[in-house]
Amino acid sequence: MFLKIDNKSPDKAALTDSSGNTLTYGDIIDFCGMFKKAVDHRTLIFVRCTNCVGAALGYLASIENRIVPLMVGRSMDTGLFENLVGIYRPEYIWQPSDDLEGTEKVVFEAYGYSLVQTGYDSCPMYEDLSMLLTTSGSTGSPKLVRHSYDNLEAQGKHISEFFEITGDDKALVDLPIYYTMGLSVLCSFLYAGAKCCLTSYNVLDPEYWSFWKENRITVFTNIPYTYEMLDRMRFFKMNLPDLRIITQGGGKLKDELYIRCAEYAADTGRKFIPTYGQTEGTARMAYVPAEYSSAKTGSIGKAIPGGKLYLVDEDGNNIPDPGIVGEMVYEGPNVTLGYAQCREDLLLGDERNGVLFTGDLARMDEDGFFYIMGRKKRFLKLTGLRIGLDECESIIRNEYGIECACTGDDSRLMIYITGDLDADEVRDFIAKKLSLNISMINVTGTDKIPRNEAGKILYSELK
Repeated sequence: MFLKIDNKSPDKAALTDSSGNTLTYGDIIDFCGMFKKAVDHRTLIFVRCTNCVGAALGYLASIENRIVPLMVGRSMDTGLFENLVGIYRPEYIWQPSDDLEGTEKVVFEAYGYSLVQTGYDSCPMYEDLSMLLTTSGSTGSPKLVRHSYDNLEAQGKHISEFFEITGDDKALVDLPIYYTMGLSVLCSFLYAGAKCCLTSYNVLDPEYWSFWKENRITVFTNIPYTYEMLDRMRFFKMNLPDLRIITQGGGKLKDELYIRCAEYAADTGRKFIPTYGQTEGTARMAYVPAEYSSAKTGSIGKAIPGGKLYLVDEDGNNIPDPGIVGEMVYEGPNVTLGYAQCREDLLLGDERNGVLFTGDLARMDEDGFFYIMGRKKRFLKLTGLRIGLDECESIIRNEYGIECACTGDDSRLMIYITGDLDADEVRDFIAKKLSLNISMINVTGTDKIPRNEAGKILYSELK
């Protein structure tokens, strides 16, 4: 069975949510059987997710019964969702019952969710296609990442291995499960026979912390933006006696926050395990073993079990020597099949053959640990100078301690800053730092840097 769920004790708690639902591993098996009676053939289904038992069951039952789910957020804009439905024409939608308008054809209901028949027919799909996810930061885009069944099993197995998850662990699943990181937490902990505690509350809600303490959370996974908020909330001083692992993905932590996490773990006998991944690599592709986190500030570590990382130059040649920047390439069983941009693409086979060019520029140190230096496509060329936009953001954040975002084209660098800083001061500083003429730099103040629900900056929304 998917994630070896049938190998677990059927009476052991597997899923709980902040609405009070709790299911055992045996309950999951029973639900998969009920779902199969409602949908007895391979087809395409859209799952509109919140972090709750109902959404998680829709995902698990779909995979187990070889139904192909597209995972999207319940809060997705109606127009964007309808556009996706029009392009891919799913036969079913699994959605919260509260969202029903009364005209839908409902064929099955459970745990606050309803299975709606759309009127579209099933479509032919590649035999190993298991799941579809939107690319991070573009949830309304028709461009989807195609996953295989092997991708999902490899993800669960390998992540549970390097985290050393046990059946006694309780994982907080507050990252959206329609994003690759949130889904990876769900899968890896179920694979290990642990308990997944799902919530849509966030760290600013009192209910979040009540749920945490009620479930005695042992493993916490989150993104840099959330860790920044937690730091301001004095997270590292909180009394959380059951917590044994903190882990991070979804982007690069600021060095000072990375150090704080590592020191917190060392001082309290816990583990800090930074990770790196992409949707195209089924979530996690690299990690820093806990024993190295203090010594490898800012590193993404080495490849996860079963994977391989290396660097190539602009001509595709391998870069074996430390200290040289190149594009990072990952090989492993969790590399996805490729993209889909229309319904017909669901018939496509494996276009990557286990090799993913990440688009990230990185260097390797003498011990084989990797460090991300920026995105291959996140740079400008101004007067012949290559300007890394991620590096530019890092320089400004480190100097002023503010949120910022950098975009532009090969004629102008556009910088968006928050707070009360003088725009001319920032412009003059970055011009000197990057050896640019100030006429090529535009600095604009903004109340907020737009981000998606996974904390990634939405550069397309910056005006």
